[in-house]
Order: sequence, then structure tokens, then C-alpha cells
Amino acid sequence: MYGNDINQTTHPLEASLDWITKLSKKDFIGRDAIIIAKDAGIQRKLIGFIMNDAKVFPRAHYSIAANGEKIGEVTSGTVSPVLGKGIGMGYVPVAYATAGTHIEIIIRNVAEKALVTKPPFIQL
Repeated sequence: MYGNDINQTTHPLEASLDWITKLSKKDFIGRDAIIIAKDAGIQRKLIGFIMNDAKVFPRAHYSIAANGEKIGEVTSGTVSPVLGKGIGMGYVPVAYATAGTHIEIIIRNVAEKALVTKPPFIQL
């Protein structure tokens, strides 16, 4: 969602939008910057996550932590009526972006456990 999960400071590769960023086209604004970033490697990545506890729900701007240290920020979150749990998205360093990685969402100063999950959150 523009303004939450992506904005003017978000790099398309960080948000996994490389599938719609056609580098084969030679004449679009920002192409050179994208190529440089791709060659250098991105530092952070947009992830999806599912809360372990069904009673807690993530919200935008909550901190994401690992091993007790802040590593990122939630960009959007809600409760999934299908899963019966909180789900969300946020940016973390690439090292924490792999599906199955355990992270924590800081909710009211409590580190609540969550699992990095590749969207979509439910498989049809």
C-alpha cells in the first residue's frame, strides 16, 4: 500500500517490486539507480509476518526486534479473520527476511513473537 508499505524513500528492490521494474527498458527515470542498488545489494527487505499469539495485533510504526535488539519497523498490520491471528508487513535487514525466521514485534513494551512469512498469508 503506497504511503504505508512503500513510499518515495522505498527502493523498488527492497519492496520486492523487481517483477514490475523492467530493467530491459532503457529510458525510464531511476533506471541507473536501480541497477547500482541491484549490483551493490539491498540492505533491507519488506517482509510479511504472522503473530504467534492470537491475542496480539501489530500496528504501523511498532518496532520489529530480534534477539532483543530493534531491527526494523512495522509498516502495516491487522488481524486476519481467516487465520485468527495478527498479520503484518515491515522492513528488516536482509539477514532477517527469510520465511521461517523468528522475530519479535514490540507491542506495549512487550516483545511478542512472530514468524516471517512470504505473502500471501493464506494458501488457496
